[in-house]
Amino acid sequence: MCICHGSGLATLAREGKLWYNAYPMMAFYEELQWRGLINQISDEKLVEKLNAGGMTFYIGTDPTADSLHLGHYSSFLITKRLQRAGHHPLLLVGLATGLIGDPRGTVERDLQQKELVMKNYESLRAQVEAIFGFEVVNNYDWVKDLNVIDYLRNYGKYINIGYMLSKDHVRRQMETGISYAEFSYMLIQAIDFKYLHETRGVDLQVAGSDQWGNITTGIELIRKTTGDEVYGLTMPLVTDSQGNKFGKSEGNALWLDKEKTSPYELYQFLVNTEDSQVISYLKKLTFLTPEEIMDIEAEQTAHPELRVAQRALAREIITDLHGVAEFENAVQISTKLFAGEYADMSMRDIRTGLRGAPQVKLPVGKQIVDALVAAGICSSKREAREFVGNGAVSVNGDVITDTSYAFTPENALHGELFILRRGKKKFYLGSLE
Repeated sequence: MCICHGSGLATLAREGKLWYNAYPMMAFYEELQWRGLINQISDEKLVEKLNAGGMTFYIGTDPTADSLHLGHYSSFLITKRLQRAGHHPLLLVGLATGLIGDPRGTVERDLQQKELVMKNYESLRAQVEAIFGFEVVNNYDWVKDLNVIDYLRNYGKYINIGYMLSKDHVRRQMETGISYAEFSYMLIQAIDFKYLHETRGVDLQVAGSDQWGNITTGIELIRKTTGDEVYGLTMPLVTDSQGNKFGKSEGNALWLDKEKTSPYELYQFLVNTEDSQVISYLKKLTFLTPEEIMDIEAEQTAHPELRVAQRALAREIITDLHGVAEFENAVQISTKLFAGEYADMSMRDIRTGLRGAPQVKLPVGKQIVDALVAAGICSSKREAREFVGNGAVSVNGDVITDTSYAFTPENALHGELFILRRGKKKFYLGSLE
């Protein structure tokens, strides 16, 4: 049974504060609705159970990389919300399912070497424990010794092929081809739900909306084999205004590992969030109260140029992931870079702030016109002279209009780096050669 819930509460909230002030003690499920975090629930009885607390639930991911990305974060935050409402979370990082691959309506996932998936598992386990603080389980522990006969007799015979083919994610994949391994993915995930229900008392699985078919297969397997009633809840996938998954930047994931995506890079992504999406993100991705969010929304509407909502979003997410100090450092790097105040920036902060900028080599002693051409910043000497003559080129924060300016160690930051800026937004990080 699928029960889909709309955004009636969110609509009421957007009309002003009267609704929220009239009902300051919003029930937990109502708040999840207001935040836009309910897509489907398997049974209406789940509403009362969520409000009452005391459920044990799990959410999972596969170790397809050695770090979670921002899209995972938007889903996994539900663990903290449910825990604060009195529920007990388990996080599953699935080595077994990671070795198979989930059909998602795209090309089949490459089967990675077991050693690589295991390495990814260890990295993800440590990461989710550090960020979310909850126990991590691995489905390989209970799937690895399952033989084919037991798999077919104890699980396979309970799930009808027609039932599996009716699932959206399988039906979409059928159009381009699906292997038996991927077809079996939903049954392995159903086994996970059954195992955790029987051994750990799990009675709820939560996930993004693309996992609905896998969740309901688990509910069906448990019902048929035990007669027990368990539940499923999915959240809408968080996307931008174009329907792209949240946290994707030009096809590249924004990683939660700060060595792969620095807090500064994350800050830049978040403060550039579209105005049309930012309030929705504040509801879904932060623990700010409804009243706080509505205050921010009013200020954002009155003064959108201040980007109050975007800055609040960046503050809440980066602080939750990496701490206050990393957020403040990201703000400081951003402020100094765009103000041209480079002299007191450390080499680490310079490299962090300009990691995504083109890295160019500057011939030692070359005058600026020749150097700009040699570095590929300008296409010709004529163009370079025009940029310099118009005051459109700055080096280490100083506008350069003298064509005799030369790149030397004495002019470099920390004796080796140059921050070049062409126009208002085009940055380059130069080093001497």
